[in-house]
Amino acid sequence: MTESSLLFSGIVFLFRLLPAFIIIYLLTPQRYRSISMFFGSLIYYAAIEPHFVWILLLLVMLNALLAAPRSRWRMLLLVSLDVALLAAAKIRCVTAQGAALPVGISFYVFKMISFQADLYTGRLEQKPSFFQAAEYFVMFPQLLQGPIAGYGELYSGNTHKAGIREAEEGVSLLMTGVCMKVLLADQLGLMWEQIRRIGYESISTPLAWLGAYGYSFRLYYDFWGYSLMAAGMLMIFGFPYVENFRHPYAARGVADFYRRWHITLGRFFRDYVYIPLGGSRNGVARAVRNLFVVWLLTGLWHGQSINFLIWAAVLLALILWEKFIAYTLLQKFPILGRLHVWILIPVTWVIFAIHDPVLLKCYMTRLFPFFGNGINVNPQDWRKPLEGCGVELAVSVALLVPAVSGFACRHKDNVILKLVLFALFWFAIYRVVISSSNPFMYLNF
Repeated sequence: MTESSLLFSGIVFLFRLLPAFIIIYLLTPQRYRSISMFFGSLIYYAAIEPHFVWILLLLVMLNALLAAPRSRWRMLLLVSLDVALLAAAKIRCVTAQGAALPVGISFYVFKMISFQADLYTGRLEQKPSFFQAAEYFVMFPQLLQGPIAGYGELYSGNTHKAGIREAEEGVSLLMTGVCMKVLLADQLGLMWEQIRRIGYESISTPLAWLGAYGYSFRLYYDFWGYSLMAAGMLMIFGFPYVENFRHPYAARGVADFYRRWHITLGRFFRDYVYIPLGGSRNGVARAVRNLFVVWLLTGLWHGQSINFLIWAAVLLALILWEKFIAYTLLQKFPILGRLHVWILIPVTWVIFAIHDPVLLKCYMTRLFPFFGNGINVNPQDWRKPLEGCGVELAVSVALLVPAVSGFACRHKDNVILKLVLFALFWFAIYRVVISSSNPFMYLNF
């Protein structure tokens, strides 16, 4: 049994592990379902990450047992321990050759930090029981890649009890996420890998731009697909829907893009870093400093190679440009902000994707031929990748339009749309069976 088969789009997970756990969960009395979720999630994590499950257990015990409402020293102690373990794991990846980051550590540590902060500030009025807190930390739909939902967001009502309507919607979200991951993200990933194998020094400018958009859409549908699968499973188990993406490519600028992209991560940095530092309340200089800290931490959180710091720095510069320099111009001509999203965001994803600075520089000279001679290299090389992934690219662009997904949401009970989703889901399963399944991209962070 391979690790990829245990991931959400894997055959073993979808047709063995998940159905078995749903049956066990539904047979468990509602008051004990936190215990079922906790132990089931631990077993699942141990199957994927047997060498580092002890880190997860240690952090769960510390954060669930030692937490106390309104206790400043306990909050500082536990948050410091959480951050120290996360930093140590990331430093180990840099200093130890071949060392891997424990799967999901960036996500479950951030949930633990938010839990401690909410207990201290009073967002959580009372401390949950041990198994309620432990369940929140390790629940398997959010354990590997988030979303980083707050405790209050998940436990705002009668949890652990889903009606038929909620369960049906959860299954639809799960199927939709599988289709996005397998039929769009994985296929566009093949195009990006083809470009990488050709060599960036040998591609033309049109192919470089095609690759930039292809990688952008691949990342989007990979992570949005995962988020929909996670949200769907949580709804099946009786938790509320957690939104993690809100049509980011319909944004009015770069800042607006990141309010819509990976919403729970952005909210974490806003609520637990930016606002505690003072936000934008104390003048421009302080706001710039606070944004710098947020984006520095964002870059470091995503990875330790230099490209992530460059990526964060470029995004910070673009956001400062929009917020403090070009604000009036962008208000008067909103099309300029949308051009930022459709031209500059794909360029930043190229920076995100290529770790080697030399290769990154080479790719940039292909994107912008006035810095090199990319336009003259194999001028027709874009045709074959476009022919191979043309349908996927067209569908990807169509789904970026809010009206398209809005139509699907408004008519989600339509029998024809349900049959189409059902057929696409089984086609995706067929694709998984006949090919090697690609792991989710954010498992690396």
